[in-house]
Amino acid sequence: MVETRLTIPVGDAAVSAILSAPAGAAAGAGVVLAHGAGNDMETPFLAGFAAALGWAGHPVLRFNFPYRERGRRAPDRAPLLEAAWRAAWEAAGGRAEFAGVPRVAAGKSMGGRIATHLVATGRLVPAGLLLLGYPLHPAGHPEQLRDAHLYALETPLLFFAGTRDSLCDLGLLHGVLGRLRARWELEVVAGGDHSFKVRKRDGVPQAEVYGAIAARSLVWLRGLTPSPP
Repeated sequence: MVETRLTIPVGDAAVSAILSAPAGAAAGAGVVLAHGAGNDMETPFLAGFAAALGWAGHPVLRFNFPYRERGRRAPDRAPLLEAAWRAAWEAAGGRAEFAGVPRVAAGKSMGGRIATHLVATGRLVPAGLLLLGYPLHPAGHPEQLRDAHLYALETPLLFFAGTRDSLCDLGLLHGVLGRLRARWELEVVAGGDHSFKVRKRDGVPQAEVYGAIAARSLVWLRGLTPSPP
C-alpha cells in the first residue's frame, strides 16, 4: 500500500489530501472519504480506516475541508463544504488509481452528511454511500431531525452507529431507515459514542472496534459491485 500527499484546488484556494492505494491495480471500489466537523483527515480513526481499505486493494482519497486547512475549528458554510467535496470527488476520478473501478462516497459525521445532500440533489453520483456516524440530530435535540433529504436517495447505503451516540438516537434512526427508498444496511457499534469510542469497562480494545468497522466496510464494498476483471 502506498500513501501519496496531494493538493486539490477548491475555487481560489486549495486543500490537502492523502491517497492510500494498493501498490498494484485496485481490487474493487475506490472510496472518497471526508472528515467530521471536529477533526481532519489526519485523525487516527480515518487514517487507520483508509489504510485498512488500501491494504485490502481499495484506493481511498481522504481530504481536508477548507476551514481545517486554514487551522480553524468552525466549519465552513454549506456551499464551500460542498464545493470541497465535489473537488475531491473529481480529483479522485482523474487518478489512475481509481481508473476502471466504481467510486463510493464516505464520510465521518458532517463529512457524510454533506455527501448525502450532494447525492440527494444529483450533484454527486456514487456507487454507494458509507456513513460513519451520521449526525441525525444535534446533541440534546432529537426533535431536530436532519432526515428530509435522505428520502430522495436511491444509492445503496451502509450506516455505522454507536449505541451511545448523542447525535443519533438509534430508535429514531430505525424509523428513518424504514422510510428510505434506497437499499440500506446498518451496523450498530455496541458501546460506541459518536466517534465509536468505547469505555474501558466494555472490555473491548479500541483498536478492535475500529478494525471491525473497516472489516465490515470491506464486506459491503465487495458486495456492492463486482470487481473489475
